[in-house]
Amino acid sequence: MILGVSLMEIEENKTYWPIDHLRMDIRELIDGIPVGVALISPDLRIHAINRAMESLTGFNRKEVYGVPCRYIMKNNLCTRERPARNILAKEDQIRAEGDIINLVRQKVPVIINLSPLKDHDGKPIGVIETVEDISLVREFDQKIQGPSSYHNIIGHSPQMEEIFKTLQLISQTDSSVLITGETGTGKDLLAEAIHLSSMRAKGPFIKINCGALPENLLESELFGHKRGAFTGAVEDKQGRFRMANNGTIYLTEIGDLPLSLQVKLLTFLDDKEFYPLGSNKPVKSDARVIAATHRDLNEMVRQGTFREDLKFRLKVIRIELPPLRERGDDVRLLMNNFLQHFSKKFNKRITGFSLNSIPIMLNYTYPGNVRELRNIVEFAVNLCQDEVIRREHLPSYLHESITMGVPVSDNLAATSSVNTSTPLMYRESLYKATSHFDWEKIERQMITEALAQSRGNRTGSAKLLGWGRATFYRKLKKYKLG
Repeated sequence: MILGVSLMEIEENKTYWPIDHLRMDIRELIDGIPVGVALISPDLRIHAINRAMESLTGFNRKEVYGVPCRYIMKNNLCTRERPARNILAKEDQIRAEGDIINLVRQKVPVIINLSPLKDHDGKPIGVIETVEDISLVREFDQKIQGPSSYHNIIGHSPQMEEIFKTLQLISQTDSSVLITGETGTGKDLLAEAIHLSSMRAKGPFIKINCGALPENLLESELFGHKRGAFTGAVEDKQGRFRMANNGTIYLTEIGDLPLSLQVKLLTFLDDKEFYPLGSNKPVKSDARVIAATHRDLNEMVRQGTFREDLKFRLKVIRIELPPLRERGDDVRLLMNNFLQHFSKKFNKRITGFSLNSIPIMLNYTYPGNVRELRNIVEFAVNLCQDEVIRREHLPSYLHESITMGVPVSDNLAATSSVNTSTPLMYRESLYKATSHFDWEKIERQMITEALAQSRGNRTGSAKLLGWGRATFYRKLKKYKLG
């Protein structure tokens, strides 16, 4: 940009720019720009900002006059590279995406543009910086990108979104974590995700099931032993706590840990040291402890089978994973995710689930939670030789659970009559569950409804019905609706 006067001549945030022999207040000019604008002098001090920049940063233009820009334009780009100084030296332009910290310490995602200001002779006399708030764009992107995720965990339900937020907050701490939840909810995945997002990610992740070994072997496995400590101890053994040094030790099924070993674990949590079997010398280990259980530890404390002080030391941070039946639309997200995984693994070209298989899977309550759903999809993919998973590819107990009256989930409650608010793509199996219907009449009605809902858009109508485009066009022709 060409500026007729030096920024050093600005007085009280005001200068004039000759344009076709007119004198224009520079503040009025930049106030008309809908993104944040700052004029920066060669010594990197702010000489003017517009209203949009005031709104973005929280600073008043009179407050910032003459203040070094790094105190006002607090962003990660300035911290790393000092771009304004580079622009004055290289007379180049910079465009980058980053974050800015405003007056109330909120982090705002922005796009930053910096360009040199030059006089009539082409000499740089300052920098103009524009800052565009892209918060809404980021929010929109997150919505259309599909399910939220954290490492290998996916979900879009409110419960999972809250867990993802918690994981981001605790990732940089070393506090003990207790993960609770029913069998199959994903406690192991969550523990690994905590480790991988922490500062210990480059260290070892050591897992041990506290209920898998008898007490005498479990103590040796956890804390190690010295040679000759017991019959068969022919050499020293490190133990899992020592192996987890500078990393994370994950104790699954902590509710099965014997009381005698609960004392040793409590000592480690307090002092970060332990005594191997047969040794009188303490061993230090800098390991973070994550524990998990499907048991009710409060009830175990009342029964005297679990130490209350250990429960409190473990649950510095507690995360409870919800059962799958309470995660709403996450069931469908997980179905699709597992289908893609196993289709690729088994080298099959399965594109989705048929209309009559979806309600069966959404109706089921999944007592085995995510693990059971994964197994069901793997079973179906193994059996399927078509392009879609059909009712007959599902395990027989899913059909039996419906006919035997097993309670259904809230995703698609069973009704004696088909409600018109039921999504179109689920209605086929619901209509067929009734004893009397004219399927061709019903199918024609569903197509007409889909066209009405999508305002005549055929691709949108096919998606509403869960059909491929070819299937949709074939049925349009069949019912003469084209």
